[in-house]
Amino acid sequence: MDNLDLINSLNEEQRAPVLQTEGAVLVTAGAGSGKTRVLTHRIAYLIQNGVHPYNILAITFTNKAAAEMRERVEKITYDCQDMWVCTFHSMCVRILRQFADKLGYTKNFSIYGEQERESIVKQIMQSFNIDEDQKKTMTYHIGNAKNLNLTPLQYRAEFGYLRDIDNICKVYENYQIELKKNNAFDFDDLLNKTYELLETNAEAREKYQDRFHYIHIDEFQDTNRVQYDIARILSQKYGNIMVVGDEDQCIYGWRGANIQNIFDFKEDFKDVKIYKLEQNYRCTKNIIDVANAVIKHNEQRLDKVLYTNNDEGDSVELFVGYNDVQEANFISRRVKELVDSGFEYKDIAVLMRYNALSRSIEEGLLNANIPYKVLGGMKFYERAEIKNVLAYLKVLVNNQDNESLLRIINFPRRGIGSTSINNIRALADSQNMSIFQYLKDYAEFLPTNIKNKVIPFRDLIIELTSIQNTKPLLDVVKDVITKTKMREAYMEKNTTEDENRILNIDSLLASVDAYAKTYPDDSLAEYLQSITLLSDADEQDDSQNSVVLATVHAVKGLEFKAVFVVGLEDENFPIIRDNGQDDIEEERRLFYVAVTRAKQKLYLTYCQNRFKFGQIKRFMPSRFLDELNGLKNIKRVSFNRGYNLDNVNTQNASSSNYQSSYSYQNNYDNDNKFDYSQGFNIANNEINKPTVQTTAFSFESKSTDGFVVGAKVEHPRFGVGVIVDTTKLNSANVISVDFEDVGVKNLTFDVSPLTLI
Repeated sequence: MDNLDLINSLNEEQRAPVLQTEGAVLVTAGAGSGKTRVLTHRIAYLIQNGVHPYNILAITFTNKAAAEMRERVEKITYDCQDMWVCTFHSMCVRILRQFADKLGYTKNFSIYGEQERESIVKQIMQSFNIDEDQKKTMTYHIGNAKNLNLTPLQYRAEFGYLRDIDNICKVYENYQIELKKNNAFDFDDLLNKTYELLETNAEAREKYQDRFHYIHIDEFQDTNRVQYDIARILSQKYGNIMVVGDEDQCIYGWRGANIQNIFDFKEDFKDVKIYKLEQNYRCTKNIIDVANAVIKHNEQRLDKVLYTNNDEGDSVELFVGYNDVQEANFISRRVKELVDSGFEYKDIAVLMRYNALSRSIEEGLLNANIPYKVLGGMKFYERAEIKNVLAYLKVLVNNQDNESLLRIINFPRRGIGSTSINNIRALADSQNMSIFQYLKDYAEFLPTNIKNKVIPFRDLIIELTSIQNTKPLLDVVKDVITKTKMREAYMEKNTTEDENRILNIDSLLASVDAYAKTYPDDSLAEYLQSITLLSDADEQDDSQNSVVLATVHAVKGLEFKAVFVVGLEDENFPIIRDNGQDDIEEERRLFYVAVTRAKQKLYLTYCQNRFKFGQIKRFMPSRFLDELNGLKNIKRVSFNRGYNLDNVNTQNASSSNYQSSYSYQNNYDNDNKFDYSQGFNIANNEINKPTVQTTAFSFESKSTDGFVVGAKVEHPRFGVGVIVDTTKLNSANVISVDFEDVGVKNLTFDVSPLTLI
């Protein structure tokens, strides 16, 4: 593609920032407006106009996005071999691999995640006799301190009013000491230590300032202050930096993302050129109307309004259910209808504010035989058997990695108990050595019963370490699995679970093989780095034809043909805290992100009653629904007792259309305003108290006298519960009971051994 074709393939909004190649550029890009297209075309334009790929840096927020960006640029230019296209963390690892010695680390350092952090914090707390119940507090404050890039001493000065500040800073200080001893960085340190390096070391700073003539940052709204400062330092020599983001999609404040970075960029960089991308290519007009109607209520934003040339599309459906069981049944029915009309299951997503809301939806999908997957569950690389293999590999690369070594010193079982391990660790600490170095130097001097167990382990690690650079990557991993007898360890009990563990190990080998074929020159250390830095989005499997259940955070950057946004009640979405307007604005941005994941179909659901904190609670509709006042493209849906969903025009409907356990219906009034009052009678426009219908549904083979909504029942397996709904699913009569111990269960009434209490 030549220059002219490249530029002509963009719309007018996109073309302007691509041609503005010099100086500081801020692009505020609405959802689905083609920001990745702008970035890739700008990079391609630079290359076609003589800029060497070596001098271009492109930063994204997932490895998957980086790979896609590189692939797009290569299709246009056929030349980006020497260009860095990576995440912030990957970039920092590359820099630290070159200069870690300047900070007192070796270049083969390990990278620790949340599990390693929690393990070290727990050990430190035990050494100081701090109650284990405080672990969550300690890990939170360590993370908070690092997000703010504060040392323990600085954190004490900033947050001295905290009740546990002494213990927090003591644990934080010793946590950093332990990381250094293990020659390890955690994820936060990858950023903070890179910033420290660039600030204090002229050689490193000048090397990368000289290299990167043009810097591009995607998803700029998700940067924290340290990332912002790293970018500022790198761009100081040439001043050519382009950031693309959307303040309306800043949803990671809880992990340090700072929406203020977008506004500071305008002040910190001289003569900033600002461009807006407002044309959405993803969604229908009706979906865009919903997104705009809500997000306009935020104050922390640049003034932009999404528009689209796409079709108007189907009306957005708003379902109001009596409880979460009805909500789940509505979703299952709509999913079936979508699939019958030509959608695939993987085209559909059910999005919620937090994971706990998925339980009733999962049960509804199971009952309807609808395949689904939950994003953000147990990730492949967090499975115990996979972490065991990886721990061996990490020790081969970094013998100082105590955390990984402690994981495998007695796996597979060697009879090395916790007392022996603690003694060895204490001896190693007394000599200021890593555990492995101590075993190399002093294992022969340990008591005989311990010596005879640890020496074979030590010698195995020495043997495996010696082969890591002499064999292909796949053969190294195979040798680790074979020589440690990893498979045999999982064959002892011959259970289905252990068979699955073995299959997972085989899957790991397959992934190593695929990686080695793609990156034949990469070392074991580089492979470990690649999987350590994987994000949630990178691990998503698009090949599985299943409905996606996920939190809104988990689907950032994804899109689906049909989206259900569920649990739209105050307290659930938005989650209401005491931190004021900033929190509500981030919650509103979350809703905006959820809505704009939908390409063709959007469904919003709200329940008047929901099981939460061990009891059924009554909820008010989300304030975001009230902000949709005046929209004409929302179709209200009522739930019928016989499992028939009737689409009704509520302006002309009567209360008899809604035949649930209660005779009321929450709906919009004649001005399309959502009425928060319970018991709204559409026919005569009066507010009535909800009244329980006492007529039970009809069963042929079993008497239903007394089995009505609100009745207390007992089940021999599930215990005592309350009937919350009755319905018909296909030919089966289903009764929904909220049990005290196990939550809501949908039971086939005719065969369920329920008794009235």
